[in-house]
Amino acid sequence: MTPETSDKERKDARHKAAMEKQKSSVDSTIAAADTERGVALLLTGNGKGKSSSAFGMVMRALGYGLKVGVVQFIKGTQLSGEEIYLREHCPQVDFYQMGTGFTWNTQDRSGDIAAAEKTWEVAKPMLEDASYDLVVLDELTYMIAYSYLDEAEILQALRARPANQSVVVTGRGGGSALPDVMDTVSEVKEIKHAYKAGIKARKGVDF
Repeated sequence: MTPETSDKERKDARHKAAMEKQKSSVDSTIAAADTERGVALLLTGNGKGKSSSAFGMVMRALGYGLKVGVVQFIKGTQLSGEEIYLREHCPQVDFYQMGTGFTWNTQDRSGDIAAAEKTWEVAKPMLEDASYDLVVLDELTYMIAYSYLDEAEILQALRARPANQSVVVTGRGGGSALPDVMDTVSEVKEIKHAYKAGIKARKGVDF
């Protein structure tokens, strides 16, 4: 046996032992998760990708033939790739947009509040309907942050949704109470952004 072969065997043995230990840890964690119910996910932070992640979950749910509802707050004046795809290829998805665009464009608080309330009246029945397996509330956090909608009512609707229904909420901010009612909270952190380097938003990547 050469020194090189012996060194390789030692490395292989250490790797195998490490992977066995990791597998044991993963298996025990999976075994401990024995509660079967829907989950509430919050995707927040100042980085790009929160809505993209939510729509990835929409595609995943559709792959299993699940019923999906999507309500987008704020967005809506510019077409996005996900909207085009869902409307053209996924008529089974109930898709609704607030349609006012960003608040810095509208500059109309009263109009934005009225639009938010109308949009919430679409989202709220979804959160009460057990036939929906997944409900995505895109940019809902802003409605709380700007006090366009009643925070307590939103939190109660999230808590009281059907047991097997999962919900995804996206957006920055939204206060400290919202994360407390969610099962999973992920923060997307910006490290760099192409836009700040003068690179235009890219069709199919940014919208």
